[in-house]
Amino acid sequence: MSQTVKVSFRGPGRDGAKRSIDVPAGTPILDAALRAGVDIESTCGRRGKCRSCRVKVLSGDIPPATLQDTIQLGHDAVHERFRLSCQTNAIADCAILPAPPKTEAGHQILLAGESDALTGGLLDSGVAKHLVRAEAPMDENHQTSDLEELVAGIDGGDNLTPSLDVLRAVPEVLRKGKDGTTLTTFLGRIVDIEAGDTRDRMYGMAFDIGTTSIVGSLVDLGSGEQLTAVGGINPQATYGGDLMSRISFAQFDARKLATLRGRVLNAINDFIAEACDKAGVSPDHVYKIVIVGNTCMHHIFLGIDTSYVGLAPYAPVVREAIVVPARDVPLKRASRAHVCLLPIIAGFVGADTIAAVLATRIYESEETRVMVDIGTNGEVVMGGRDRLMACSAPAGPALEGGQIEHGMRAAIGAVEGVTIDGDVECKVVGDARAVGICGSGLIDAAAKMLDAGLMNPAGRLRHEDMEELPEAIRKRFVKGSGWRGFCIVPAAEAGGGHDIVLTQMDIRQLQLAKGAIYSGVLMLQNIMKVADGDIAELMLAGAFGNYVSTRSAVRIRLLPPLPLDKITYVGNAAHLGAELALLSETERNRACDIAGRIEHVALATRQEFQDLFVDACNFSEPDSV
Repeated sequence: MSQTVKVSFRGPGRDGAKRSIDVPAGTPILDAALRAGVDIESTCGRRGKCRSCRVKVLSGDIPPATLQDTIQLGHDAVHERFRLSCQTNAIADCAILPAPPKTEAGHQILLAGESDALTGGLLDSGVAKHLVRAEAPMDENHQTSDLEELVAGIDGGDNLTPSLDVLRAVPEVLRKGKDGTTLTTFLGRIVDIEAGDTRDRMYGMAFDIGTTSIVGSLVDLGSGEQLTAVGGINPQATYGGDLMSRISFAQFDARKLATLRGRVLNAINDFIAEACDKAGVSPDHVYKIVIVGNTCMHHIFLGIDTSYVGLAPYAPVVREAIVVPARDVPLKRASRAHVCLLPIIAGFVGADTIAAVLATRIYESEETRVMVDIGTNGEVVMGGRDRLMACSAPAGPALEGGQIEHGMRAAIGAVEGVTIDGDVECKVVGDARAVGICGSGLIDAAAKMLDAGLMNPAGRLRHEDMEELPEAIRKRFVKGSGWRGFCIVPAAEAGGGHDIVLTQMDIRQLQLAKGAIYSGVLMLQNIMKVADGDIAELMLAGAFGNYVSTRSAVRIRLLPPLPLDKITYVGNAAHLGAELALLSETERNRACDIAGRIEHVALATRQEFQDLFVDACNFSEPDSV
């Protein structure tokens, strides 16, 4: 029998209580925390490449610090018994204090905005309600059934197939329906039967399951009106901030896949309940749900093994559109609904990209347009009516605050804008005291530091001719054990009691992230022979694109050097596309046609990509913007 040890966690668990758990000796502290119900975020997916899972060992023996512990936390912190919980095993009874998470109240999630995309168009959701007036069979000589009597009043009723739940309800509902009986159908199936006239109660929901966040909306399928929007952080983030981290976590391990799936299913079920409660409607009247997301999120939602999506040639298990009863998923909060998932393009270009293409109408453009979805897993689509090409640009979590020394998501207390003119001034989300810096602030800070000559186009912080700088700026250059940085917010002005510093390593992480996006654009331009001047419009999609300064994005070469009036925000295009597919089967079918048209470009297989990427990691010269 293997030895067990007790790991006690100080501070709140999910229910606010202190947690202790017995685990086999040698269990990583991060695994012990998750089993105990204590959420410790692991942005890098347990690879020891970030600080998000750091803990302090209050008591008990622990192994010597690993190289990753020392690199990420520093010698002083390691000496004070700080460790990365993903790298440190529990070898004896111990007490653990997880590092307090950065305050992320009021996280800025771009919920679905109201859209007039179908104004004046046809609402053909595929869901229909039929009021029939039927009586139960009365004559033994008349060979009939309850169901036949009900469907006799519907055109084409003979071809309708009832669900088993409907069949079970038929006898009682038919005999209660003195004022008629309402049958609800979807794509040739009877999905609900109710006594009385309920034709005015017919709803659907659209969800975009992103790597970082989930957004959804409740829509009246009869009028097309959006009734309410919901959204929040994707709870899978505890197991990794990027797709490869989550794939690695669950690779060839059915239990861990079930863990990830359970997190997202619980979130979707809760959002369904929240939306219906806010709108004052019954979840029983939600009949259609459209889900979009990248390939990894799509597969995890369905419980499909993602192991081989993470291995060359990165093929998805299925690319076709899928329609399944909600109870089979299961989505218990909307048991009468059918769940529709849009088609996938490739292993890292998923249904969310198809939805964004559908929403932006780039597929019918006579001019060349570009759609860029900036996120943990970025996508680029280029072309128009005659040709469409797409690629995946894996930026990683840096633009969402991950793997950045004082990075955080765009929540209250996050620096989101920077001005440098004699000294540094910051714009902070919620007008609160700063506790960290989010992606838009990171981009803005880099752009303003370039303009002020505080770092060069290669991304190196200034270290020569410092006397030429204003004294207030000069004092902001700081050094630590093996690192240099630039102080954005001094401790006296910050909410966390410490300097908020942009380190040289942070700048390198930004360069890798923005280089991935920009090199994806450059590659498609090269293949399609599209010069910058030939691009009629560049559309920024996604929550992140909605908040970033376009000038700063161009300045650091996150985006190509286009006139700023050619760069437009299109909001959460993936979610809007999901709403279009929810309200219109014509649009949902069009998504399948679009998926068949798009040519996927695997960047890593192109010989010239490495050179493009290396160049794209550099910042632009001051006179090039």
